[in-house]
Amino acid sequence: MTATADGSTGAVQPGVRTGGGPVAPAPTAPAIPAAAPAGDSATTPAGDPRVTDPRALAERANARAVAHLLALQHEEGWWKGDLETNVTMDAEDLLLREFLGVRDAHTTGAAARHVRSRQRADGTWGTFHGGPGDLSTTVEAYVALRLAGDAPEAPHMRAAAGWVRAHGGIAGTRVFTRVWLALFGWWRWTDLPELPPEIIWLPKWFPLNLHDFGCWARQTIVPLTVVSAYRPVRPAPFGLDELHRDPARPNPVRAKAPAYTWDGAFQRLDGALHAYRGVALRGLRRAALRDASRWIVERQENDGCWGGIQPPAVYSLIALRLLGYDLDHPVLRAGLESLDRFAVWREETADEPGGGPAGAPVRMVEACQSPVWDTCLATVALTDAGLPADHPALTRAADWMLGEQVVRPGDWAVRRPQLPPGGWAFEFHNANYPDIDDTAEVVLALHRVRHADPERVDRVVRRAVRWTLGMQSANGGWGAFDADNTSELPDRLPFCDFGEVVDPPSADVTAHVVEMLSRAGHRDHPANRRAVAWLLAQQEPGGAWFGRWGVNYLYGTGAVVPALVDAGLPATHPALRRAVHWLVDVQNEDGGWGEDLRSYRDPDWAGRGASTPSQTAWALLALLAAGERDGDAVRRGVAHLAGTQRADGTWDEPWFTGTGFPWDFSINYHLYRLVFPVTALGRYLHGGTGTSTGTGDGTTTGTDERDGRAR
Repeated sequence: MTATADGSTGAVQPGVRTGGGPVAPAPTAPAIPAAAPAGDSATTPAGDPRVTDPRALAERANARAVAHLLALQHEEGWWKGDLETNVTMDAEDLLLREFLGVRDAHTTGAAARHVRSRQRADGTWGTFHGGPGDLSTTVEAYVALRLAGDAPEAPHMRAAAGWVRAHGGIAGTRVFTRVWLALFGWWRWTDLPELPPEIIWLPKWFPLNLHDFGCWARQTIVPLTVVSAYRPVRPAPFGLDELHRDPARPNPVRAKAPAYTWDGAFQRLDGALHAYRGVALRGLRRAALRDASRWIVERQENDGCWGGIQPPAVYSLIALRLLGYDLDHPVLRAGLESLDRFAVWREETADEPGGGPAGAPVRMVEACQSPVWDTCLATVALTDAGLPADHPALTRAADWMLGEQVVRPGDWAVRRPQLPPGGWAFEFHNANYPDIDDTAEVVLALHRVRHADPERVDRVVRRAVRWTLGMQSANGGWGAFDADNTSELPDRLPFCDFGEVVDPPSADVTAHVVEMLSRAGHRDHPANRRAVAWLLAQQEPGGAWFGRWGVNYLYGTGAVVPALVDAGLPATHPALRRAVHWLVDVQNEDGGWGEDLRSYRDPDWAGRGASTPSQTAWALLALLAAGERDGDAVRRGVAHLAGTQRADGTWDEPWFTGTGFPWDFSINYHLYRLVFPVTALGRYLHGGTGTSTGTGDGTTTGTDERDGRAR
């Protein structure tokens, strides 16, 4: 097998201009990959100075893209693009199957081909396209290939192992990686942070109770307390000495931080919890495990998954197996079947060599599935593109979205016990964790469709608006899943060394809510005015806004500017002019916009990266909303989208422009490359204000108690 790089290098990007001041020094980070060639372009190449009629280019590109998007709709009315993350999903899926004793050769071989196809030229695996090698990801990928039978002497395995040793070995990996290794005796449980199951009893007012954590962390921590209590070890099928710097001392002692620091205090707390393990009353421990088991089972969704995402599902399956559930138990059987539905199968190609013959099966595991998100974005895009509001594709989409509203309480109700439900989740099945972002975008989509039953739409929208207003945090913004989930303590725990574990308000989610409320007739609602003030206070000195759920400042700015305009700010407002200045300043020479994920760690990367279709569209949405339709930046941006479009009407986008956790966990939403360019081109051509179906704040509808969705 020949390893392939997942990115190339290009010229270092220019410095970042901040708020009209001097140009900052160019980034010292590695150079950004150059933009992909246009390929089979159907129009004038991007950035060509001969472009004189961007409207004609936009019309042709828009028509082709709309046709492609319509062809992707499922007969039930929804859209869903692949959700690509990194190979830890595939590696952990194989490790789970090995732990449960259900791993088979066909699944293993197909997964290994995907893992091999993502290996970089230096032997490593990264967390996003073109990004640097990541130690934990590389270790997990290496172990997965060992499970698949790849010999440690093979060139691609030697390269990976050598890089791992040079960068700290297994001892340098994050806690979650070492938990997986401990399951097979490759790491000692005693050298991992302690997670006692008794934490499930901490009241909601007590520091570090479960509801101080974001919902994704909460769903993972509870099953991991069970795993931590049992400390299981399955016989390892092979050793991993080649991944240790010193196999004779695989677990080096780490120095503690001073006791007066937060890190030092929590390290000593962890030491106390390790001591507690030895004296914990057996009856108390059994009761805590019973309650943890009940908590896990109660939150299993109808499709067998947990929260519609892969990580809590794999840990929940391990926990329940340790608690005595056999593999034929309906809970475990449904859980394993749900994970199979997260698999995307394709055939081996010459472009992604995975070590198999052409046409060999390749299996990628999605961390999550995004049908609600993709469907509402596609609906908005198609209406912006000029599709009639009563087009059959739009009414089918509206019917499906109406049936997906969650109308039963979930964990969010702990902080808002009196608030009637009414949101939407991201996934097919996730009645426990609807989110504010999807809810806002679904309402925006429903407002644009001329439905045969407008009264039903009106009832659904009123319920959603009421729920969204009730989920506002005290500071005026909105988080994704919970209200006032802002404690700083969870991030200090030794266990939490990866990703975000809390869910504070973010500019992008708040902007989507502001846009929704303004379009739904609540522009002057006090909650909306507070949110606008909060957004204005969040603007960066250079004019951009931080993007929590998309990469990064381009995503945040592309969301906030249209929202503020819808909320009534004039295009001449100083905040909007600063945003326009920043966007024009960071536009690439080819006319597009791009931003590398390294901007989450280094602000010199803000707005800097290879031009991508989705990020170009976000910049255009902001500029169009701010009244720049006839400006040179918009003309060049439209020409770039038209000039890089493929013959089939979509665009290439290997770059990751979605965010799970800033820097740590990145997402390539495969539909982003289509829906956002369609939206931007449509608003350039038509303005795209949408059609209202009416709003209010009153009634409820019937509920299907089986899954908590509206009938």
